[in-house]
Amino acid sequence: MPSKVVWRSEGAPKCTADVSGRGCCLCCQCAIICLMLIELGHFALILAFGIAIIQTIVPMVGAHKGNAGWMAVAEPAATVQFLLTAFAFAVLTWAFVTSDFSVQLVYLNSHTDKPMIYKITGVWGNHEGSMLLWMVILTLFGACAAWFGDGLPARLRARVLSVQASIAVAFFAFVLFTSNPFLRLEVPPLNGRDLNPLLQDPGLAFHPPFLYLGYVGLSMSFSFAIAALIEGRVDAAWGRWVRPWTLAAWMFLTVGIALGSWWAYYELGWGGFWFWDPVENASFMPWLISAALLHSAIVVEKREALKAWTILLAIMAFGFSLLGAFIVRSGVLTSVHAFANDPERGMLLFYIMCFYVGGALVLFAARAAEMESKGVFSTVSRESALILNNILLSVSCFVVFIGTMWPLAAELFFGRVLSVGPPFFDAAFTPFMVALAIALPFGSILAWKRGTLNRASNALVGWLVLAVALAGLAYAIQSGNSALGPIGVALGVWVVGGAIADLWMRSGRDTVMERLRRMTRLPRADWGKATAHIGMGVTIFGIAAMLAWEQEDIRVAQIGDSWNVGQFEFRLDGVNQLDGPNYITTMADISVWRGDSQVGDLHPEKRFYPVANMPTTEAAIINGVIRDIYVVVGDPQDNGGWAVRIYLKPFANWIWGGAILMALGGCFSLSDRRLRVGAASAKRTTAKAVPAE
Repeated sequence: MPSKVVWRSEGAPKCTADVSGRGCCLCCQCAIICLMLIELGHFALILAFGIAIIQTIVPMVGAHKGNAGWMAVAEPAATVQFLLTAFAFAVLTWAFVTSDFSVQLVYLNSHTDKPMIYKITGVWGNHEGSMLLWMVILTLFGACAAWFGDGLPARLRARVLSVQASIAVAFFAFVLFTSNPFLRLEVPPLNGRDLNPLLQDPGLAFHPPFLYLGYVGLSMSFSFAIAALIEGRVDAAWGRWVRPWTLAAWMFLTVGIALGSWWAYYELGWGGFWFWDPVENASFMPWLISAALLHSAIVVEKREALKAWTILLAIMAFGFSLLGAFIVRSGVLTSVHAFANDPERGMLLFYIMCFYVGGALVLFAARAAEMESKGVFSTVSRESALILNNILLSVSCFVVFIGTMWPLAAELFFGRVLSVGPPFFDAAFTPFMVALAIALPFGSILAWKRGTLNRASNALVGWLVLAVALAGLAYAIQSGNSALGPIGVALGVWVVGGAIADLWMRSGRDTVMERLRRMTRLPRADWGKATAHIGMGVTIFGIAAMLAWEQEDIRVAQIGDSWNVGQFEFRLDGVNQLDGPNYITTMADISVWRGDSQVGDLHPEKRFYPVANMPTTEAAIINGVIRDIYVVVGDPQDNGGWAVRIYLKPFANWIWGGAILMALGGCFSLSDRRLRVGAASAKRTTAKAVPAE
């Protein structure tokens, strides 16, 4: 009797019954288990939805009635909700890893020939999977608030977890009813349609998770703000509690934006790091607002001032995160980063944003009179400097918002098709960042409540002289007459110097060695602030230097041709057709020389992905501390030559180095023991101040 062959998808392990045809073998049983896992993942998501509804209602009612038992429901509910959502995400990941094409999402976004790392990242390289990742992170933050929120007053904690669960309810409903990642195909195909080739890159493997940790992390700031509005109390303890969550979200946003910028730099072949793309702007706006929120929360904590403003910033920060989700998925604005082109589902996200932001603003208006500021400070003080910081960051965010949304508004209301590009953003946004960089060192050094400009100026005069001197030197040796490079040098040195001067002043007035010893004992939050400010200065310098002093050469080169760009000689040694794992590539061999010594060999590529029917450009880069050598090969020309683009990009890596320093600064501050134990101490000192309901 011939063997009974059991159907399998391409790439799956072979599975046959024995010759007697007595039934399935062990592999088939495993396949059945895998099929059951998909249904279990879907069921876990539905169960988490139900628990989120309970967590939204019961603890909030318990906090209103003062019922400790009902309030206590929030902590285990948050934990179970996260575990169920994480299980659903793990099941979907397993489906991608095993190429289970009976799942529609796997079929649409994977392929058996795709490298394993891109099978895994394919989980969130699409609308449905990315929304499930959003839910995992949202429930994770809620669970963390339950696990590490012992220092919070019971009523505030219950309300925070209830508001967080209400956000989860909306997104669980959105995922389950409009974006179910576990939909099945009645007849599984033999292979999938592959992932968007632009997303098959290590930079994009880690960019979305970090970005979502920032986006969704701001939901905790929002939940704290709404809980405080419901209680009608915002005080120094609240400012201390909300800071770590905002700091963590800002830190993750910084890393996510930097990874996206780095990916765009080397993957898209344009040679730039920021293009003012709508989706880039969608991540940049909450970063700006969360930076303002961080500084504003410090004023609430130290002086119990800016209460209403800080609450408003917390609402708007999460609002801009929801706006980003709408932009990425609605298709209303064109972007290479977009996950979906589905106006119907995009409008549902828009309604979710309107409900939460609009409802929060109504509650804010009702409770604004109860958020009276107590702190009094002079015009020249750190509080005033932080207010200026908030104004500049908020206005710059508003500029980016107008530039991003104006084409949509013009088409909807005026019937005009407009394009707002880099010239607008560069002209409108840059002045506010320049003003922020100038003010930043003064704000760090000024004293709380009442400061003196003379003291701050004396501490910074040396750095001012150095900044001006280096700017003059840069202007003298540069080619051309652009002022961008020298200004960038001056601002970068000024911001870095201001951060160092702040640390130096905090070390006292003793001998140099004693001050250095004291600097090593300063709180981590002080070092974190200085590191983040230094990172900003480094990034400002890197951006200005790269834009001002970049060299570009575009030509058609024959094989064997040599030509010079700057101090380097380039030679096109050959062009070859090669096969990759799931693509066909045209790879050029270009050698780079400096005088008689060879700097390196570069292999830029033009790839074509047959399954997706899509080409991509892979730049070849020799990275360096002082400059990058950036080469892109184009299409073959009629005369037998090849289009070649070469860029010499000075200090390009300083842009992302500065971003890394900013994120490290956030880590240092987040690890400060005062942030971790402050809430507990605040509870002991303010527990009796909870107003009766």
